Amino acid sequence: MDYRVISADNHIIDPRDLYVERLPARYRDRAPRVVTAPEGGEGWSWEGRAPSRTFGLEAVAGQANDGDFRASGLTWDEILPGNYDGAEHLKDMDRDGIDAAVVYPSAAMATYVLPDRDFALAVLQTYNDWLLGDFCGVAPDRLVGLCPLPVDDGAAATVAELERCAAKGARGFFLPGAPATPYWDRSYDELWRAACDADVALSFHRNHGGRPPAGEEFDQATPGINVGGIVVRFFAAVAPLTYMIYTGVFERFPSLRIVAAEVNCGWLPFWRQTLDQLYEKEGHWSALPFSTQPSTALGRNVFVTALDDWVGFTSIRDDPTLADTVMYSIDYPHSVSLWPNSRSYVERLTSGMGPDVREKVLAGNAVRVYRLG
Repeated sequence: MDYRVISADNHIIDPRDLYVERLPARYRDRAPRVVTAPEGGEGWSWEGRAPSRTFGLEAVAGQANDGDFRASGLTWDEILPGNYDGAEHLKDMDRDGIDAAVVYPSAAMATYVLPDRDFALAVLQTYNDWLLGDFCGVAPDRLVGLCPLPVDDGAAATVAELERCAAKGARGFFLPGAPATPYWDRSYDELWRAACDADVALSFHRNHGGRPPAGEEFDQATPGINVGGIVVRFFAAVAPLTYMIYTGVFERFPSLRIVAAEVNCGWLPFWRQTLDQLYEKEGHWSALPFSTQPSTALGRNVFVTALDDWVGFTSIRDDPTLADTVMYSIDYPHSVSLWPNSRSYVERLTSGMGPDVREKVLAGNAVRVYRLG
């Protein structure tokens, strides 16, 4: 297939009856399901509790009216079917000029904080089977579903789920943005090795999934904190990627591919400069566990997705080497989504770029990272 534009960061919502119908029978009375909240909108209920929030910001595609949309209070019938149906998702991508999409999970991320770990794994596996078989199954060459991995349940369970899903055709996997153990810890080496052996990419999305540290929770109620938190999360990749590079993860696993989604790329030039400056200035005393400049990981092991980052795309025009690290994305169907205006955004964002650089950012890097084509 000829890939011209790929969105490396889309989202989907689990079908409302998925777990009621497909969880193992012993869990179906506890199955997460979509119910009506007291205020009238609908949202996910876990263990019979009222939804913590109703649909809104995560499903605004098709809802906006002159730039205004409802932050919550949507019902299931108001959400575009492209949120949960693979064929409909592709129709929405066709409307936007998108040839393929990488899709991140939604409700399934709640499994990272469930106390009953057997139940959580059953939910996660039910989602992964639906994602690969139903949603992506309509066009595996156009839809890359990221299967969540149970990283907080130990290496054996995590590697087993990776191998199970890779055997079903998974090209990439989702890691929680707030794991119980940071990703530079050696306990992940079995996972990194398994990902390299299976030739699959691993992706995290800002700090989504798991239990964020105190003060980093998504506070939707406090004016200012709600949108301020969105701004802050564009910088969520700096710490985990820096520590992974500096603790030698990519020295030990040179073919490992890690994607940080929805973090944009305007910060990359300063970060790359700082990585290498500190390596040169402090390396003589610090016993660093790697032997090459830290920046060599960019575009080889480390990748980011970017939306309408005008600063970042200007940086790529000024320094085309940055293009190796960046993948275009539209964040369908979330509140910052570029859908359905990608043609206009792409034209303006890539204006002045050479054709090779443009191709890397719009499609080539995603093809390479997720083994498309």
